[in-house]
Amino acid sequence: MKILGLDSSGLVASVAVAEDDKLLAEYTVNYKKTHSQTLLPMLDEIVSMIELDLHTVDAIAVAGGPGSFTGLRIGSATAKGLGLALEKPLIQIPTVDGIAYNLCGARELVCPLMDARRNQTYTGLYEFEQDTMNTLISQRAVGIEEILEMVSGFDRDVVFLGDGVPVFEEQIRQRFPGKFWFAPAHMNRQRAASLAVLAQQYYRQGRIQTAREHQPQYLRMAQAERERLAKKSEHQNQQVIQ
Repeated sequence: MKILGLDSSGLVASVAVAEDDKLLAEYTVNYKKTHSQTLLPMLDEIVSMIELDLHTVDAIAVAGGPGSFTGLRIGSATAKGLGLALEKPLIQIPTVDGIAYNLCGARELVCPLMDARRNQTYTGLYEFEQDTMNTLISQRAVGIEEILEMVSGFDRDVVFLGDGVPVFEEQIRQRFPGKFWFAPAHMNRQRAASLAVLAQQYYRQGRIQTAREHQPQYLRMAQAERERLAKKSEHQNQQVIQ
């Protein structure tokens, strides 16, 4: 089984191809460039380097959210376009699940933290039985204090990872009562390789969709939409007062 993985849900842009138990290629960039500039050129480079015929892939895995609204739209549009052109199914991987799978096989609990701004995080909690990932807290958008309290209730050692770690590190050190670690640099951000490998399990379980069916999962409204609704509410309140 051959899976193409795409992840542009955060600051990282990542493309990978996995076939059965082998990672054929991965191209990951964590730098200040827009994903619209990087994702397709990265895919083209991988296709060239491993002489990949895209028609031979069985499915396209994509980080389905939450994450950056712009990044998710770029990843979604790329995956949909490829799926339609190649007539291949898509496998939508929840972004937080994909990050957690970086630490497949960990004995500790795994808690990804994505910075969602305003002291909020996109997060979840996972445990592993060999290569099987069990979800203890499904991905959600919550305040950092809330997730730390939830995780502490399990009374187990925890590994934190994700771009939220440097943002919330001080709060974790001050308020988390149990033993914890931070994942090392090569495991602590989105990786398309993890998506592609996890997607193989999804594929066997029949958790696929057509390119036309795919829609990213944002969990929260975009800031522009929140501001628009806030202004609308303020305007309505002023009319009531008048």
